[in-house]
Amino acid sequence: MFDSLSERLGRTVKNLRGQGRLTEDNVKDTLREVRMALLEADVALPVVREFIERIRTRAVGNEVLTSLSPGQALVKIVSDELVHVMGDACDELNLNVQPPAVILMAGLQGAGKTTTVAKLSRWLQERAKKSVLVVSCDIYRPAAIDQLQTLAGEVGAEFYPSDSSQDPVDIASSAIDYARKKFKDVVIVDTAGRLHIDNEMMDEIQRVHAAINPVETLFVVDSMTGQDAANAAHAFNEALPLTGVVLTKTDGDARGGAALSIRHVTGKPIKFLGVGEKTEALEAFHPDRVASRILGMGDVLSLVEEAEQKVDKKKAAKLARKLKKGKGFDLGDFRDQLQQMSSMGGVASLMEKLPGMSGIPQAARSQVNDKDMGRLVAIINSMTPREREFPAVIKGSRKKRIAAGSGTQVQDVNKLLKQFTQMQKMMKKMSKGGMTKMLRGLKGQMPPGGMPF
Repeated sequence: MFDSLSERLGRTVKNLRGQGRLTEDNVKDTLREVRMALLEADVALPVVREFIERIRTRAVGNEVLTSLSPGQALVKIVSDELVHVMGDACDELNLNVQPPAVILMAGLQGAGKTTTVAKLSRWLQERAKKSVLVVSCDIYRPAAIDQLQTLAGEVGAEFYPSDSSQDPVDIASSAIDYARKKFKDVVIVDTAGRLHIDNEMMDEIQRVHAAINPVETLFVVDSMTGQDAANAAHAFNEALPLTGVVLTKTDGDARGGAALSIRHVTGKPIKFLGVGEKTEALEAFHPDRVASRILGMGDVLSLVEEAEQKVDKKKAAKLARKLKKGKGFDLGDFRDQLQQMSSMGGVASLMEKLPGMSGIPQAARSQVNDKDMGRLVAIINSMTPREREFPAVIKGSRKKRIAAGSGTQVQDVNKLLKQFTQMQKMMKKMSKGGMTKMLRGLKGQMPPGGMPF
């Protein structure tokens, strides 16, 4: 997400850092570049105008012109205004009510609403330790009810049955009564979507809303529709008292215009980002962290939180003990590292959160993908336990057998062994306190302020 915007703003800011001092002229040039970057990212025009005006007002004042490092001061202003336009703080779900807390999901067909219900169920159970009941009021698509039942089973949430002969209001009310009797903490109500906004659909969802009085009414929208996402959110906001927005498919959205427009257009906060197809691919929306990603500064906080949640601590501790004892890092350990990386959203997700990645050309970043990781794991799985433990024994005939067993070529096996050797060297350094040295080295390469452009 934000690839094109991040690349363009990164270039602009890099040029700016070379300026000894700022004048109204080079601020003007910078703002022209920022405006073009935002428009190319499909940000709504009123949002762009206000954003640029706010930066201009602050940039030509004493705050920047008298600063010791005016380039960095302007970067700070751009960062602050990005945070402001997306909502100054992370807006969490309001669950401090008498249980069950009812969450109503609204949105157009194809936005990923039903999948988001499952993702949110999982997020609430794992992060907030809540018991969750889900129910579908989509009486027009029996397949949607079946899909939610399947997903609920996958994420461990209880599913309340419904069918197309029932009235949506009756379904939702009955589910809430059932949740109350079963002492459930949260009920998530999935509603019917349409291919476009129509009166019949709005009337139905308004009736459901009035009957169940949800504590949260979330609008689910596909971020890849850009400005249309903001317009759809605006239409729903006029019909329903929305409390927040969930942006889906952000992993496929290289522009990010919807994220920068929705708050301004609706006045409602973005609460979550859907960052992939899997049920764990949901992130709380932190404007400051997203602004940091856009400006190429990474998002280490989210990375640490994700590691806390998804890294297998027992395996990590076992590997640490093994390295400490001086035992080698083998291919089985390498496979574990690849699988851990995959559980954290894959290479693309990790790279987006690492500082300085916007400076790496897109062509180079696109060469590293999650399919490659799957291929590497398949190659290691085709080896014998002895080969995984002692990679030096893997010669000609063994390479052919491993390639055939994993559906790859011998050169793929050679490539894996080369990557493994590099990783093995790095692990050896880390086991001798090399991690500290590595971090010190990185720190020395970072400019003042710690923003690696």
